[in-house]
Amino acid sequence: MTLAAQTPTQIRRSTVQHEVAGQEFLTFTLGKEEYGIDILKVQELRGYDNVTQIANAPDFLKGVVNLRGVITPIIDMRIKFSLAASSYDQFTVVVILHLGQRTVGMVVDGVSDVITLSSQQIKPAPEMGTVLNTDYLIGLGTLDDRMLILLDIDKLMSSDEIGLINKLTA
Repeated sequence: MTLAAQTPTQIRRSTVQHEVAGQEFLTFTLGKEEYGIDILKVQELRGYDNVTQIANAPDFLKGVVNLRGVITPIIDMRIKFSLAASSYDQFTVVVILHLGQRTVGMVVDGVSDVITLSSQQIKPAPEMGTVLNTDYLIGLGTLDDRMLILLDIDKLMSSDEIGLINKLTA
């Protein structure tokens, strides 16, 4: 079974957990960078399927899918973060998130694993002044030789520009 076809619980069981108690993050890649989000926000992982496009939607909103009766907006994180365009392939994953009262899908290049980070392994996000909005960053996670960009997915998805999704899919 591929990683994309597994639920977060199955991934967690197959992942070696660190002995330090801490917060668990689902890690995913966008280009060469690795990101992490709170595993408790993840509902499921799916391969990328065709979406129904919505007229006049922002570029990062690929469209919507009907996910077991729930109309779910699909956001391409590469476009949202202004990264180089990538073609969707067998490794492309849609992470379905459960955020409060809504379900949102985000397209990422691939999902790596579930890791546990202690508070000592999470460093605060660097101050960027007005050059870059870092409100949605939890910080930077360090694990051996890996550096993870840890996202507060609730803050990111409720930002003013992504907040348009509620209006488009209501």
